[in-house]
Amino acid sequence: MKVTFERVVPNEKSSFRTIHNNSPISEFKWEYHYHPEIELVCVISGSGTRHVGYHKSNYTNGDLVLIGSNIPHSGFGLNSIDPHEEIVLQFKEEILQFPEQEVEARSIKNLLELSKYGIQFHNKVKNAMLPKLKLMLECEGYKRYLLLLEILFELSKCEDYNLLNKEIMPYTIISKNKARLENIFTYVEHHYDKEIDIEDVAKLANLTLPAFCNFFKKATQITFTEFVNRYRINKACLLMAQDKSISECSYQCGFNNVTYFNRMFKKYTGKTPSEFIRNHSHNKVNIDLKFEKEAKSKVTF
Repeated sequence: MKVTFERVVPNEKSSFRTIHNNSPISEFKWEYHYHPEIELVCVISGSGTRHVGYHKSNYTNGDLVLIGSNIPHSGFGLNSIDPHEEIVLQFKEEILQFPEQEVEARSIKNLLELSKYGIQFHNKVKNAMLPKLKLMLECEGYKRYLLLLEILFELSKCEDYNLLNKEIMPYTIISKNKARLENIFTYVEHHYDKEIDIEDVAKLANLTLPAFCNFFKKATQITFTEFVNRYRINKACLLMAQDKSISECSYQCGFNNVTYFNRMFKKYTGKTPSEFIRNHSHNKVNIDLKFEKEAKSKVTF
């Protein structure tokens, strides 16, 4: 996994950028990246993986997420299948400067502060915002700008949302340790379906085992073992969405014991594998990997 800086160029004659992605998934790169611009992503329909800061989970029935400035995230076409359609707004906070005493300005400012944790809005909010977001693609000039303000103001008054992270993940955590973390992430991506020896990973990072454990926990706020388990469970969710059996998912994701797989699945998703399959097949819920109650913060990559 590479972590890159993305340079965002506003649309012509505009102070911010609007994007309509409606091409085959193969034509887009969904890499882990960051940029100073705040980003509002609306996946109109379909399923995939949301990866914002420390948080990684699956979505179904589309998604609506507001991501703060410089918060590392992946494109929402990650692990999705065609057709995938999304509308993305990218803007700098500087274009929203208003007098502090204005009530509307305060509510939008509070929304942008929360966006540093990643805000996932419920589907009914997404559906309510969708007409305005589609209209955004047709408007130009001041009409587009006023529509952006209207969207942000309505979202600032909304209470139907989840914060994806329990603390802010500054991009410096990634950029400072970029090369070493990339090597570790890539190794897990290539070996998650097999037994992973933590000593081999420590050698890959050019660290002793104790130093590696300290480094990884400090950089990601979870242990390497938990990181691997979360990565495997996320992959298992994707396989189940493709109608793979529980036992197939277990063994294909590196769990040699179905009972242990079931326990880990329940721990990180809040549902048993059977419940996940039933919910997904009936398309009723938006499945999120949950944070453990006793932990102050958790992370998946």
